[in-house]
Amino acid sequence: PQVNSAEQAEQIVQWCKYPPQGTRGVGLARAHGYGQAFSEYVENANDQTLVVIQAEHRDAVKNIDEITKVKGVDAILLGPCDLSASLNKTGQIRDPEVVQAIETICNASRKAGLPLGSFGVTPGAVHLDIERGVTLICAGTDSLFLGNSAAEMLAEIRPTLPADKSATQDD
Repeated sequence: PQVNSAEQAEQIVQWCKYPPQGTRGVGLARAHGYGQAFSEYVENANDQTLVVIQAEHRDAVKNIDEITKVKGVDAILLGPCDLSASLNKTGQIRDPEVVQAIETICNASRKAGLPLGSFGVTPGAVHLDIERGVTLICAGTDSLFLGNSAAEMLAEIRPTLPADKSATQDD
């Protein structure tokens, strides 16, 4: 998240890849069976690790052409809500300035041949992302799904509650 310059993107690639391609630590961990499959894991990890950086700030938009040229960056992920906030238009992801910033990121990703991802919290937002060429789709969030389901449940049962009784701990 919050990758705003080519230098930051280069550092992230370094942190994600094992030597000699990067500087990722090689301590024993779960990924390689706590050492039992260490050699096999390290041998293949660099090829199997995707580096997806998130462009979600006006500075990222300004530097997106340079960011997309960083060797080792495998995809760009839009952060439309944080991007809107950085433009002082928090949550206004359909505002023309925010839309233009998103399009700038999309165009740079296409030009660089990098897959593009985005977060969509409504079906309409996901459809718009697909029209933009987004191929890594994050559709909704667990907290929104849970909250929306709870709201639906409450909306359905609230009219059936006795007039003199609101929801209590026993309900």
